[in-house]
Order: sequence, then structure tokens, then C-alpha cells
Amino acid sequence: MSCGITQNKNALSENILKKINNHPCYSQNAHQHYARIHVAIAPACNIQCDYCNRKYDCSNESRPGVTSCRLTPEEAVKKVLYVGGIVKQMSVVGIAGPGDALANPKQTFETFRLLKKYAPDIKLCLSTNGLNIEKYIDEITKYNIEHITVTLNTVDESGEIGSKIYSWVYHEGKRYAGAQGAKLLLSKQLRGIKMLVDRGILVKVNAVLIPNINEDELPKVAKKVKELGVFIFNVMPLISKPEHGTKFALNGVKSASHKLLMSVQEACEVDVKLMRHCRQCRADAVGLLGEDRGDEFFKKDFADKSYEELLNHYDTRGRADTHEKIEKWRDTLSKANERALQEEAGKRELSSIGETKLVAVTSRSDGLINEHFGSAKEFLIYEAGDRAIRFITHRKVETSYCKGPDGCGTYVIDEIKKALTDCDILLTQKIGDCPRKELEHIALICDESFADEPIEISVLKAARKYFSFEKLKVC
Repeated sequence: MSCGITQNKNALSENILKKINNHPCYSQNAHQHYARIHVAIAPACNIQCDYCNRKYDCSNESRPGVTSCRLTPEEAVKKVLYVGGIVKQMSVVGIAGPGDALANPKQTFETFRLLKKYAPDIKLCLSTNGLNIEKYIDEITKYNIEHITVTLNTVDESGEIGSKIYSWVYHEGKRYAGAQGAKLLLSKQLRGIKMLVDRGILVKVNAVLIPNINEDELPKVAKKVKELGVFIFNVMPLISKPEHGTKFALNGVKSASHKLLMSVQEACEVDVKLMRHCRQCRADAVGLLGEDRGDEFFKKDFADKSYEELLNHYDTRGRADTHEKIEKWRDTLSKANERALQEEAGKRELSSIGETKLVAVTSRSDGLINEHFGSAKEFLIYEAGDRAIRFITHRKVETSYCKGPDGCGTYVIDEIKKALTDCDILLTQKIGDCPRKELEHIALICDESFADEPIEISVLKAARKYFSFEKLKVC
């Protein structure tokens, strides 16, 4: 094979590839092309995580547990039909809160029943803490829910670490605190995950990286979920600010840094396939990962419409045509990228001398470098050598450099510089002289020459363009 690129040693079966092909969370390759919708029908929760505060009407907060509007199952399905007729690339509907999907079984399974009836073309997902998987495994199978996310933050059997993460666990009419609650939760989680895997359901395990509490524990979690047959493992950095009102935030537990996240991900990747493109979405998120169009859709737009009217609007045929066009574009993009991407590779596979560089990219969607630096609120980060590249993570900033008609301000550049401080190259559609000069202070090369080009091959070409890796032979 040219360029020394090796085949994926963990090649997936055709059945699994079909399941994940248009799922933006389970496939890194799909997330810039297909959209998701979360419907907030599950308000109650049966555990209290110290990093969680379920909040309503917090439009400025993008994190799990936050929503602007709670829906009934009927309203949720009508919203899916309404939004799906507009956002035709939408391929997945998930129940992710604001509480726990399986702590609200009546609402959750009624929603799935109606979705199977009115929107059979869409994939079904749910997120859970795992406490009630065993109890509802037959219902999960009945509605053909093929993708389930379980949050598992520790596999410490003593319950000591879990007691620092969970205030209490409520199970079968009784509340358990401390290590007792943590041990009960863990036993249920591990048993439930095994049952899901045994029934052919793809499981994604989320773990929240909490500095000084479970950072050394997560590689053990990765090893355990690999043993259980989990499809993909996602390490999510703790988001912790006083205004969020969580116990951790109020007690001064800091957010996980980019550096710590990358270090823990590297340690975990030894044992399991990692999800690196997670955006830690709201309970009512709509659109592509990395964007949230939730504030474009209101209950008054769909709640009073009939199912017949909404089905016409949903336009199943039009949605299928859109998905067919997306697949043709993805095929074109794959050929353009010339197999530059190696999702599971070490430095020696990426580089002929084991030396790599970090490349940041601004992109709106479609796998292209098509976002102006001034508009970017997130950066895709790739590790690149002379042979191939791999996607590492994304990094968000609170505010984009430019504020539209109000102009651009250097007051936000410090946050961007902090986010990109370890990067070597920035590939962007366009960047002004002022921010370019500011980014020179962190020795960041800014390049517009790959504007509107495919991301992956551009990252590889940029690495080759700017760095003459000694003794390498570029093929």
C-alpha cells in the first residue's frame, strides 16, 4: 500500500458499518454530514452526579442536562417530523435527558413507539447512567434501539472513587449514598452493558474526566469496556463553572484542560476505540455536531399540527434523496482525500521518523475547510506526519473572534491562543492581518491556501509543505 499506510487492524463488519454509516456520534466520518436531534422528554433522574445540574431556559449553555423546553412524547415526535422536513440530513433521534431516559420509561418508550410508526427511516438512540438497563432490556430490544450510550466514570469496586462523583443513587424506592450507592450503580452498569452487547446493540460508553478524581481511573475503564465488547469509548472533559450551579463547580473543581484530555485519551486508546469528536450536546440539541439550531424551532411551530400534515412536511422521499446526495459527496470526498486519514495509528504509522505536528482546522461542515477564522467557535485538531494524519479532538472557544456588525475584537484572542497554543499550523478559509499577527506570538502558521478544499488531504499536504522531516522520503 502506498505511503506506508497500514490497513485498520480493527476492520468493522458490514453489519456494523451499516449501523454507524450515517450516525454522527458513532462515526467520525459521518459527523460533518449528518445531523441529530435530541428530544427532551425525560426530566427525572435516579442518580445525582456532582457534575450535573439539570437546567431549563439556559440558551447560552451548551452542555448535557440543559434544555429550553420539556416535551411530551407526542410533542417530541411532532418536533422530529417538523425539524426532519427542514433539516433533511437529520439521521438520528436521541433521548438524552435532561434527566435519564430509563428513569422516565413511560415517556421514553412511548416516544420510540410513535417514532417507529411515523418516522421509521430514522435511527433511535438513548443515553443512560445504566442503573435500569437490565430492567428495560426487553423494551429496548422491542423498539430496535440499536445505539445506546452509557455513562461509566469508574470501575473501582470499592466505591471510593464513585463516592466522590455521585451524591446518591435511587433504586427500587431506596436512596443509597457514598460508597454503597457507587457500588450498586457499578454492578448494574456492568451487567447492563453486557446484556446490551449480547443482544447486538452498539454501546458507546461516556466517561467524564474529572481532574484529581478519576483521571488515573479512566484507562482502567477503557480496559474494562473493551472486555465487555463496547463499540466506542468517549472521554468527555468536565465542564465546570460556578454559574452552572453544580456541586463540583461550587466547590472549586476545575474544568479538565485540553492537555489533560489529550493525555488521558492517549492512555485509554491503548485498549479501546475512542470517540474524539463529541460535542457534549444539550438535551434539546438540533443539527450537525458542533452546531445547535435548537433556537430555530419552537413548540408553536408543530404542536398543533396533525400527524398527516407533518408527515407531508417530513417528506420521506425528499429526505432519502438528500441522504443519497450526501453519500455521493462522501464518496467523492473520500477519493479526494486519498486515504490520508488513519483513525487508529501511532506516530510511526503517521510519520516515517515518528515525528508529528498538530494542525488546527476551521470548518462549517461537509468535510471542507470552509469556515472564516473570525466566525469559528471551534477548531478541529489533527495529528499529521508525512505519511498520514489522524483526527485528535475538537476545541471550543466561548466567543468567535468577529462579532458581525459590531466588529472584531482582540479581547477574545487570548482564549483562542490558549486553545491553539500547542498547534503548529492553522488551516482556515480566511484570516485577517490582525489575528494572524496575534497568532504569530504562539508560533502558529496560518494558511488560507487550502480554503474550500477537503480537510484530510489538505492537512497532510500542509504538514509536508511546512516541515521537512529529516531523513524522510515523501511518496
